[in-house]
Amino acid sequence: MIHVRNLTKRFGSHAVLRDVTLDVPRGECLVVIGPSGSGKTTFLRCLNRLEEYDEGSVEIDGRDLKDPKENIYKIRQSIGFVFQRINLFTHLTALENIIEAPCLVRGQPKAEAIKRAEELLDRVGLEAKANSYPHELSGGQQQRVAIARALAMDPKVMLFDEVTSALDPEMVGEVLEVMKELARSGTTMVVVTHEMGFAREAADRVIMMDDGEIVEEGRSNEIFDSPKTARTSAFLSKIL
Repeated sequence: MIHVRNLTKRFGSHAVLRDVTLDVPRGECLVVIGPSGSGKTTFLRCLNRLEEYDEGSVEIDGRDLKDPKENIYKIRQSIGFVFQRINLFTHLTALENIIEAPCLVRGQPKAEAIKRAEELLDRVGLEAKANSYPHELSGGQQQRVAIARALAMDPKVMLFDEVTSALDPEMVGEVLEVMKELARSGTTMVVVTHEMGFAREAADRVIMMDDGEIVEEGRSNEIFDSPKTARTSAFLSKIL
């Protein structure tokens, strides 16, 4: 589903990503861990070209993001992205936030979009909050609406960037439960997170990044129980 080859990104003379090569099969939940500044978020943003990369290639479902014959905006419609900062439209209800893109971007009939939005709100446990505005919701509830909004476009890939880092601790669990359910359902996911419990439980595979490179990758039990590199061991010893 995701095919990355020799991905390099520089800010000035500083290489934030260095020759990253990676494949994510359809239906896999890949978790990306590593210290702050290791290139995790930049890598994620390159997967839908929110960040322009300098060298290498990214393909999503066989479509090259820099192929001049491809429409990057069309490709992005198949990639759901949930950010650390919750970007709900404050003047719209939860349901209205979810139907906005399907109606405006895809031209989906409103009645059809509403039906789908109600199903998604039920899926994330917020069916009773359909008519609530963001300021009437907790941070965890807002982030679950943001996940439902991304799912409303029926994406082929879901990207998550530290989606629980701005939440109060008691709200983290409710968001992670939704993400675990998505992983169990076979959604192709790339998740940047510091939530090691989620990584251990939900990830099919974990990659450790440091200084713009993948320093280790493997099944979650391999990474957490018997890391092969000193850098991964040192990182995990500080946060577990």
